[in-house]
Amino acid sequence: MITKREIIDKKSQIPDEGSLDNNSRNDTKNKGFSMIEVVVGIALVGVALLGLAQLFSLSVMNNARSDAMTNATFLAQQQIDFLRSLKADELYNLSLSPIDELMDINSDGIVDFRRITQLEISGFYWNLRVLVFPGLQAQVEMDNLIASPAEYQVRADVNTIISR
Repeated sequence: MITKREIIDKKSQIPDEGSLDNNSRNDTKNKGFSMIEVVVGIALVGVALLGLAQLFSLSVMNNARSDAMTNATFLAQQQIDFLRSLKADELYNLSLSPIDELMDINSDGIVDFRRITQLEISGFYWNLRVLVFPGLQAQVEMDNLIASPAEYQVRADVNTIISR
């Protein structure tokens, strides 16, 4: 004969409906994340996003700097091409003093670049140097810019020779 006690013991060994094992009563305590785990997870995601934000701002600054250098190089090359199209007497007249230009490339009323062109005659050829500075250097003396261009954040410093 089966006692009531044996029936209760057998029921406790049979898994409940929907559970996979006998330890379902022990798993009820571990169903979700603890508050500490959530806070640590949010902190890790926050640190990762902060790093990405810094990387993004750094890339934006580098893109702006490279854009300025590309424009400055283009302006220097444009001046060289113009001077190569001139005749010897025109080059001689330009070599008497440096050419200093303030340039507003996007027509917004703000000086974007300052371009200084130096021509030195040497026999049948001219040494040509084109310096392009940011517009912030518009008020600096030209002699100071020519003497130490790196000190004034030169964006392009191109040297070449034109012969006739």
